[in-house]
Amino acid sequence: MKILLLSAYDAESHRRWYQTLMAAFVDIEWTVLALPPRYFSWRLRGNSLSWAFGQRQVLEGEYDLVLATSMVDLSALRGFVPHLAAIPTIVYFHENQFAYPANEQQFASIEPRMLNIYTALAADTIVFNSAYNRDTFLIGAGQLLAKMPDQVPAGLVQQLTARSQIIPVPIRAVSPLAERIPNQRLQVLWNHRWEYDKGPDRLLSAVKLLVSRQANVDLHIVGQQFRQQPAAMAELKTLLEQQQSIALKHWGYIEEPAEYGRCLAAADVVLSTAVHDFQGLSVLEAVAAGCIPLVPDRLCYTEWFSSDYLYLSDVDAPAKEAEALVSRLLELIALKQQQCLPEPPALEPLLLSSLIPVYKQLFSGLLKEQGSTK
Repeated sequence: MKILLLSAYDAESHRRWYQTLMAAFVDIEWTVLALPPRYFSWRLRGNSLSWAFGQRQVLEGEYDLVLATSMVDLSALRGFVPHLAAIPTIVYFHENQFAYPANEQQFASIEPRMLNIYTALAADTIVFNSAYNRDTFLIGAGQLLAKMPDQVPAGLVQQLTARSQIIPVPIRAVSPLAERIPNQRLQVLWNHRWEYDKGPDRLLSAVKLLVSRQANVDLHIVGQQFRQQPAAMAELKTLLEQQQSIALKHWGYIEEPAEYGRCLAAADVVLSTAVHDFQGLSVLEAVAAGCIPLVPDRLCYTEWFSSDYLYLSDVDAPAKEAEALVSRLLELIALKQQQCLPEPPALEPLLLSSLIPVYKQLFSGLLKEQGSTK
């Protein structure tokens, strides 16, 4: 089988997803076109131009399937390169443009959301990494189309729903997966991109409460950083340097996989304060490595974890949410001192070994379906 993989905004999580598939399906002949994850609005609208007139020879190759991320301007690309229109195509949604929380830099135009709809309609099969991702896309698409003044064909959302399925990104094993490192103090890991949608301001509020209550806890604040960082991160660093009860064990991005594995092995709890997460890979990978999740009861987290691992979500009242988070953390600190921490939840359905046959069926099923219609 030959697959053309198109990643129009090649973010780290997108790259990790298809590299995992390529390593799992070595019998497939993969051809990859990827564009750097920068200049978002140009990349979103310009990828079809960049590829159709810069990589036409590659696009006109012989392929059995096209596997594209949702950032690909698929309808325009199939128009520019008619050869692609005859190839069965899967679009994979790592995220959708309807469920991002607003901030001062958010793209005001409806174009990113409309392009999501066009790309989904141009695909034969649409795959989402979570039910939360699928549902927010379908609801958002329906609401947006309902606002259009006229000439909106009936049944578009129903078409999209019929083509949709959920297959998560496989959780990778972080090496080495050492045994838990003994420590009397609770080890708490926050391992997210340092951007506004991961809730750094909510993390700061929670840490302020922990400091005020002189909680004895060790923090590991890690994750991908960018040139511009939320002001809350600098304030958090200053706060942690000026108090006594909380020890800061890690700060910043850990590039070396083995070192990151040791960080996971040191942590008891993986914490999320996110206001946007479509699958929560950083949390899931930490749980697979033995960490106990402590996450808000919103977004995709309620799909993966029972209420035992959730704290009260209140997006509109961050102070109230911080109280709920800290209350759960204080309980875990007491349990750690008694050596009675709960076990992390099992995640077998999300592991690569469980998902390989699901992806195999996705590829072969579409080929069979398309072949029967010809």
